[in-house]
Amino acid sequence: MKKKILIIIVIVAIIILGLITYFVISDLRQEEKLKSELNELSQLSNAENIDMDKINEKLNTVVTKDDYAIVEKAFKDYLSDSFENSLEIANILNDEKITQSLTPENYKNDGPEFTNTKEYLTQTIEQLEYCKNKYNEFLTDEKAISYIDDKNLDDYYVNLYKDEIVGDLSNTDKTVENSINEVISLLKQSENIIDFLIENKNNWDIENDNIVFDDTDLAREYDDLVSQL
Repeated sequence: MKKKILIIIVIVAIIILGLITYFVISDLRQEEKLKSELNELSQLSNAENIDMDKINEKLNTVVTKDDYAIVEKAFKDYLSDSFENSLEIANILNDEKITQSLTPENYKNDGPEFTNTKEYLTQTIEQLEYCKNKYNEFLTDEKAISYIDDKNLDDYYVNLYKDEIVGDLSNTDKTVENSINEVISLLKQSENIIDFLIENKNNWDIENDNIVFDDTDLAREYDDLVSQL
């Protein structure tokens, strides 16, 4: 009888050990799959020629399960929102109108009041300032962690998320922010020139695709403003 009980205990112990081993291995595989997925996303994001179709395909799928799936989804939601803001910045910076405000063609079409030009410059500066602030916000620990804080996960999974995401934020350079600031500076200086032209609208004209002033001091002041671009 005792032998039977002992055998049953051994069998139960083996089953329990087997289950524990299975879950541990399964857990490790899920974690490896998660890290592999995040690494692939990182490589796609840092590629010289970014393929947004591939990135979006990954952002819209979940390859892990259980708590790891929650971590993966939080990461991808964070990255998706960050990308959306970055794409908005890129669209603004690539707008050809940024460099067309101070052209003779625009002077003829929108001068001397420059109603459309003033509206465009003001709106674009505001949009860039807003997007820049959002961009910098996405680089803060607080913003990144906000995507995982309300998921009621064990500390292990929260720390895994932090290690994979927050740990990378400290290495971010200022290239994007500097580019935005340069364009904002350009737009503000363009505003100054347009304001000068509005203020002196009766003292200039366009001749042979060149702006001509009837006062040499005004012409010199205009040239000084343009040289500051």
